[in-house]
Amino acid sequence: MTTADGADAESLPGERVRSYDVDARLGTDYYAVFADVADEDRAVWERAQAFVDEVAPRMREAWDRAEYPLDVARRMGELDLVTDGIDHAGLTRLSPLGAGLVNMEFSRGDGSLGTMLAVQGGLALRTLALFGSDAQKAAWLQPLARAEVLGAFALTEPDHGSDSVSLETTARRVRTDDGGEWVIRGAKKWIGNGASGGVTFVWARVDDPGADDHGAVRCFLVEQDRPGYTGTPILGKVSLRGIHQARITLDDVHVPLEAMLPGARTFKDASTVLYATRSGVAWSALGHATACYEAALSYSRQRTQFGKPLARFQMVQERLARMLEELTAMQLYCRRLADLEASGILRPTQASLAKFHNTRAARRIAASARDLLGGNGILIENVVMQHMADIEAIHTYEGTESVQALLIGRDITGVSAFA
Repeated sequence: MTTADGADAESLPGERVRSYDVDARLGTDYYAVFADVADEDRAVWERAQAFVDEVAPRMREAWDRAEYPLDVARRMGELDLVTDGIDHAGLTRLSPLGAGLVNMEFSRGDGSLGTMLAVQGGLALRTLALFGSDAQKAAWLQPLARAEVLGAFALTEPDHGSDSVSLETTARRVRTDDGGEWVIRGAKKWIGNGASGGVTFVWARVDDPGADDHGAVRCFLVEQDRPGYTGTPILGKVSLRGIHQARITLDDVHVPLEAMLPGARTFKDASTVLYATRSGVAWSALGHATACYEAALSYSRQRTQFGKPLARFQMVQERLARMLEELTAMQLYCRRLADLEASGILRPTQASLAKFHNTRAARRIAASARDLLGGNGILIENVVMQHMADIEAIHTYEGTESVQALLIGRDITGVSAFA
């Protein structure tokens, strides 16, 4: 119980306030970047907000315990929130702006939630929608969209992260009397949902000397209960602790010939999926940064030091202004990104620039917020430290800062600096 001035009713000397309300939405939009959001987009945005409010306490506990609440992931599907703007007749179509706002809201609530969306919708569902056969879509599209089945996207390997084009996992075509099958062998790492009991879209290099596609990178739909498939959650993470990423071993996993996705023929098709999700990472960074800024602003109004609220100190006001400056720039990047995508003219390197800018800016905002909260900034209950740790993951995945810089640099100079 607290008094009108925020103090605990039964406080002891030296502890007038035991906790601070720092995770309430403040609706920060200084340039009214999202003031004209269409009713349809606003409706899905509000549905995402209600979902985040519903599950946020569970996710905070899950993050603290490094547990993956699978029922939360399935709840996303029940609310039709995982389609991520994918354009397919069998899916609810969100505009780029609507999809971005959902992504932003999830990450504003919890980084693991944002990654659940990125994996289930942005990577797995998008791969199937873009490249799957009619039969594969008939069997798996709706279960993935409703999150009744969890999906994984297995590209990265223990030895190949930024150079994933060099992947070594193989798919060997074996001919038999009744047609044939594929035998997949290799290892993958950092695979969200890779140990969830669902399906994994495995990218592998064809091993079939003499065949036209020998050496080509193809994608295969692999049920995780296949013999030889082992997904083991990676332990010891200090980022995205509310979702399990797995190390996967594929020890001669046998799948039918029709497990190959016919539309995925080269590594460029994997890149197509990653380019699409790169925009989502920019929105995710905005969600994290919004949570950090608003926590710092709320705290500055509630926390009293030297006889007055922190918000009355010049240094604090300047710090908040700098954070707002960066946050507003992030919002403008995301809004323009959505407009370009809606017009059909978004280029991959424009998405790279947004990701490059926003994850870096989110890092700076989180660091300023943590500093402003002082010792209270390291407590999970005050949200900033959790977001700060989770930002480190999105800063890396879907292409590191260095890779984004090289992509942008090649575009503006016309010269490749990739080794």
